[in-house]
Amino acid sequence: MLALLLKRTLDYLVYLVVRILLCVVEALPVETCASLARGTATLCCDVLRFRWDVIDDNLRHAFPQLSDRQRRDLTWGMWEHLFLLLVEVVHAPRKIHDTNWRDFASLHNADKIIRACFNDRPAVLICGHYGNFELSAYVLGLFGFWTYTIARPLDNPFLDRWINEFRSLKGQVVLSKTGSSGQVAAVLADGGTLALLGDQHAGPRGCWVDFFGRPASSHKAIALFTLGSEAPTLFCYTRRTGKPLHLLIAADSWIDPLTMPSDMRTVPAITQWYTDRLEHTIREVPEQYWWVHRRWRDNRPQKKARPAEQAA
Repeated sequence: MLALLLKRTLDYLVYLVVRILLCVVEALPVETCASLARGTATLCCDVLRFRWDVIDDNLRHAFPQLSDRQRRDLTWGMWEHLFLLLVEVVHAPRKIHDTNWRDFASLHNADKIIRACFNDRPAVLICGHYGNFELSAYVLGLFGFWTYTIARPLDNPFLDRWINEFRSLKGQVVLSKTGSSGQVAAVLADGGTLALLGDQHAGPRGCWVDFFGRPASSHKAIALFTLGSEAPTLFCYTRRTGKPLHLLIAADSWIDPLTMPSDMRTVPAITQWYTDRLEHTIREVPEQYWWVHRRWRDNRPQKKARPAEQAA
């Protein structure tokens, strides 16, 4: 009981500190926040070298042609992007509205997104930890597109409630990663739209696909949602195009289970399809991807060698 009380107190103190910092960010002009993001990026990249080994290993495998200096510059750009992402999340509710969204966001293949979200059939929107994925549902919500997403609750319940309040401002509903299968089935049966991240590590039992030339484990559920509900599936992304809060929201590629070839109607084929699209998108602007992830954790059990192989 005491340990639980101490944890809850500590979580709340952390929440207070974070909220105070976010209030400061909200009070500052976006341009000032962008300058601070550059300074913080230098601190994380060159001074603290936060998660340097993970980031550098990921970049060495993804872009073997880059020099040490180029990898450092890409790492710095990633940190700047991550802090700008937070700035955009804080400022978006006050800056972007249903009357001025054209000043901030442009759409590519908007007709595909509109048809998917307003169709009587269910739909699946897939993206990755790329660009400002947190703003995509917010902006789409301005158009009246209700989406449902599946997310693991943050360890800090106070911060988890805050981020979910932002996500739900314009109509995104957050479902818990644990115990939400019935809710997901109901959403799809009712013709709803699922918006999912397709680049999360799924462990040794996931669907293993090629991602930047290395095996990566992905969740099978995304492809199963597509196949089980005959749901049109779009690979989408939200990319910053210049100044903070200036975004491109794009439907890059799409498949429809009713018309796609039979060889695509498998979990590995669909998973590889959207993984390929994500890799192509990342290569265009790599600093807007979360290279801090341990995405390539190949923790599958090693197969035992056969007696003949051992003898050899």
